[in-house]
Amino acid sequence: MAAARSEGRQRGTIETRGDNLRVSVYAGLDPVTGKRVYLRDTIRGSDSAAMKRAKSKLNEFLVKVDKQRNAPSNVKLGPTIDKWLKMAELDDGTREMYRGYVERNIRPVLGDTPIAKVSTLSLESLYTELRRCRGQCDGKPFVEHRTEEEHDCAEVPKKTKKRCRPHQCRPLAESSVRQVHSIISGALTAAVRWDWIDSNPARLAQRPKQKAPEPDPPSPAEAARLVDAAFELDEDWGILVWLVMTTGIRRGEVCALKWSRVDLDEGTVDIRRSYTLRAGVGREKDTKTHQMRRIALDTETTVLLTEYKERCRQRFAGMGGELSKDMYVFTGLRDPDPTKPYSPHALSSRYKEMADRLGIDTHIHALRHYSATELLTAGVDLRTVAGRLGHGGGGATTLRVYAAWVAGADRKAAEILGARLPKRAPKPDKSM
Repeated sequence: MAAARSEGRQRGTIETRGDNLRVSVYAGLDPVTGKRVYLRDTIRGSDSAAMKRAKSKLNEFLVKVDKQRNAPSNVKLGPTIDKWLKMAELDDGTREMYRGYVERNIRPVLGDTPIAKVSTLSLESLYTELRRCRGQCDGKPFVEHRTEEEHDCAEVPKKTKKRCRPHQCRPLAESSVRQVHSIISGALTAAVRWDWIDSNPARLAQRPKQKAPEPDPPSPAEAARLVDAAFELDEDWGILVWLVMTTGIRRGEVCALKWSRVDLDEGTVDIRRSYTLRAGVGREKDTKTHQMRRIALDTETTVLLTEYKERCRQRFAGMGGELSKDMYVFTGLRDPDPTKPYSPHALSSRYKEMADRLGIDTHIHALRHYSATELLTAGVDLRTVAGRLGHGGGGATTLRVYAAWVAGADRKAAEILGARLPKRAPKPDKSM
């Protein structure tokens, strides 16, 4: 290799490498890995014109590094994220989930880094480390102690959750790394709005690709077995499973459904609210896409709900009460109080236990997939299916999630169209 020739300031160099020039500037230590970081670029050629371009690139790198070191804002990433979380329009569940990611995965590594010094490289390094080990260990064996008190690891009972164990690297899921990226990007975007930094480095950072959805609905035969088993267990439970299966509404939406939103004369239900339960505290909130939708009911579902409503009326009358529009349609099995909705967790658990007894590996949300795929397979247009499911984007989400079934419906449409065209008679063979 030709002898290196250095030009420029002490912090940066221009080296001759063969027939080209390489510009290199020291940019500090990576806050994630602790390794030295350099800004580098190769300039084609080694003549005076190439040297002029190399000096220009060297100055550009030096200005960039100086700007990071002498940034007007010394606010650190941790407090920036904290401020953004307080001000961002997020529901309580999402905010709590984000705080968990911040405390576990972001603050220990980049929390004390000034936001002006958070670079695209440091973010990509963080994502890489999280995909290697969610605990971001240094790769050396160590014991994970479950208590900070002095103890003898061998004396801790084996069945206790605080038992000390050798550390095993577990990668953070790709979807979770994307959540980490969303949090950092959201906070840094806010910092740009607040004039704390000039640009958001997270916009250029590469994060794990989003996996294509893989809906796994029960087959029609399995769906029939599930709904039959539900009615055998309890008529009220059967109605709930039937309604979810025929409308595709979400778990929280069926729990929040009140009689005021059920119009049995018109055969419709209005979906406006969802019910969540976190840390034993339940509350109503907007639907996932923050939009109201009206879903038409088929004749059989309308009849079943009418009969169910009459049973509820007689049941409450026997208890000295009266059925009102403000009461929830479905109430808990152990606590049939019409002023309290069915617990989303209890709903999922009961459905899963029922499916397991039948030997069917499924969950309550798969009924939503069943409703969507059956409609698409039957040839119902994408926009109508999206409206019933409450998907935003005019069907873009529905197309992304159920692409395989949309393709099947498109094939069916092509066959129908071809069948409607007049058949063409074969041309006679002129060679005969």
